[in-house]
Amino acid sequence: MSRRIEARFAQLKAEGRAALMPYVMSGDPDRETAMRILHGLPEAGADLIELGMPFTDPMADGPSVQEAGLRALAGGQTLARTLEMVTEFRRGDPATPIVLMGYFNPIFSYGVDRFAADAATAGVDGLIVVDLPPEEDMDLLAAAGAKDISLIRLATPTTDDRRLPTVLENTSGFIYYVSVAGITGAASLDTEAAAKAVRRLKRHSDLPIAVGFGIKTPEQAAAVAEVADAAVVGSAIVNRVKEAGGDRDRAVAGVLQLVRDLSAGVRSARRETVPAE
Repeated sequence: MSRRIEARFAQLKAEGRAALMPYVMSGDPDRETAMRILHGLPEAGADLIELGMPFTDPMADGPSVQEAGLRALAGGQTLARTLEMVTEFRRGDPATPIVLMGYFNPIFSYGVDRFAADAATAGVDGLIVVDLPPEEDMDLLAAAGAKDISLIRLATPTTDDRRLPTVLENTSGFIYYVSVAGITGAASLDTEAAAKAVRRLKRHSDLPIAVGFGIKTPEQAAAVAEVADAAVVGSAIVNRVKEAGGDRDRAVAGVLQLVRDLSAGVRSARRETVPAE
């Protein structure tokens, strides 16, 4: 497991609260603006950062994240440039964990072993590869593990008890629970269903549980923070870049203000250990 991820969740457990993990797309709407956003996230309240790797065929992403990826690609963003952004971020922040989220094709094209080595050098802590099932991720699992990069797997509302052990085997860092069936941004969070899912996952694993998909407001983030170890917000954040309409300063300000609001919601929650059913 990544030492930064482990240390951050241990710190938050000691503080008695959940984490906020915002998702931003690397290179959106351009590298300079995205870098300003990335640098500003920890001060705005991000405990961990999920950084998107833009891809031309993002099957799990809804329109908001797809458009963010297309903006980034149009601006010349590549996987190598994403790693460069992490390197630059690490010069000023040695502690905040960064988890890359995306698809396997760019990693495969880059070279799995080379990617793991370069990601570790840059300061990446975890990987979420949404189109790579456990049966097919052994090469990436080995390469990432050799560099102390956590490979974080997804559990969903359709992950039944027969499937769950396969998903959890060799998972490290934390478990990412996808709270809605479907693409990102497609539906709002059902907090009662998410709470039930977190209780179930905690019976099967001691890893922290992060809940994402469907969280759009500080109130929803607070509700998740009552039952899970982290709240993940993506589409609502990348929408702030789109809403800025090309005004780079407005994009940065809009994203960071939303993150501050979401962080306030998470920090207002009084987390308690979720009891087993």
